[in-house]
Amino acid sequence: MKLQDKILPLIILFISAPAFSPSLLAEPLPPPPTSQSILTITQRNNIRVVYDVGSNETEAGVGRALYYIRGVVEAYRKMGLTPKNYHMHVVVHGAAGYWLLNDENFRKRQLDPFGMNPNEHILKELQDHGVSIELCSATMREKGWTPADLLPGVTLVHDAYSRIIDLQLSRHYAYVYF
Repeated sequence: MKLQDKILPLIILFISAPAFSPSLLAEPLPPPPTSQSILTITQRNNIRVVYDVGSNETEAGVGRALYYIRGVVEAYRKMGLTPKNYHMHVVVHGAAGYWLLNDENFRKRQLDPFGMNPNEHILKELQDHGVSIELCSATMREKGWTPADLLPGVTLVHDAYSRIIDLQLSRHYAYVYF
């Protein structure tokens, strides 16, 4: 293709474009949203969510997914919802699996003789709010862990994906990926 064939369409585009108007810059910005413009949830009962947690990212010193799931629980609380209004399952697998280890096994995994699992307190808080914390048993076997290596209250599921699919299809859970 010749250079003139490449430049000609650009010249035509430039000539046909509307002229720049300084008045566009003078238009005021829209006002910030007010409390009346904030959308709220319409579903207030039987909220069903399954969280697919396989990524080992952290936020504020704990697992990123746990940090944000706790935020959802807190948002629901502020809207007047209680654990009877929602059903949440956190299905942990892969690289995030170690988040569910008790302190002794967390120390072994981290090679830190004084380390403590920073996720324990947030997991307990989520469980106290009715959130089911579940670990893929395939991940557990692959890592060489046993049920005794886990924090209290962790539920073992056959595998993460069949659990997530079951919750989505047969029980109509919303799906959130981390």
